Amino acid sequence: MVRAAREAGIAQLTLYSFSRENWNRPAEEVQGLMRLHEEMIQTEVPTLHENGCRVVFIGSRDNLDKRLLAKMEWAEALTAGNRDLILFIAFNYGGRQEIVDAVRKAASAGVDPATITEEDISQHLYSPLMRDPDLCIRTSGEKRLSNFLLWQSAYSELYFSERLWPDFDEEEFKRALADYAKRERRFGRRHEAGDA
Repeated sequence: MVRAAREAGIAQLTLYSFSRENWNRPAEEVQGLMRLHEEMIQTEVPTLHENGCRVVFIGSRDNLDKRLLAKMEWAEALTAGNRDLILFIAFNYGGRQEIVDAVRKAASAGVDPATITEEDISQHLYSPLMRDPDLCIRTSGEKRLSNFLLWQSAYSELYFSERLWPDFDEEEFKRALADYAKRERRFGRRHEAGDA
C-alpha cells in the first residue's frame, strides 16, 4: 500500500494497526500482535527509510512495553528527515480518546476552556503534521469508522471494500482511488441545481 500510495502521488497515508479497544482481545492474541508490531518495525522501517518515507505513530503511548516504545521512537527518529510520503501508523489509537486528549492538552497549554475553538483542538491532536484525509477506506465489508480519525475525517469521502485487509491489494486500492476521483466534494456546501 505504501508503494502504491507513493506511485499515485499521495503525500500522507494512515494505517490503523491497533486500536485501544484491541486490548480487550485475549491476552495471548494481544501479546502476539505486540510481537508482530516489533518485528514489522524492525524489518519494514529500513526499507521505508530507503524509499523516503517518514514514519509517525499516532495514539497513546501510555503503558506501552518499553522495548516496543523504543522501537517506535527509533523508527520515527530514523525517518524524520524523509519527505516523499508520511506514513502515520495508528497504534493504541482511538478517535474519541484523541479528541479528549487534545482538549486536555489545549487546556493545560493555557487555553481558556470556555473559548476552546476547533483550531485549538486541531493543533493539539496526536500529530500536527497530519492533514485531514481526503479518503477513508474501510476493509472487511464493515460499514463503520470504528473510532478511526473521527475529528479529521469529518469531510472525508468514505470507501467500503469487501476485501479483508490482508487481501486488500494494489488493484483494490486503485479501484478505491478511481471511485474517489469521480466524486464531487462539497465540504458541507449545499448542492445547487446546475452545479457542475
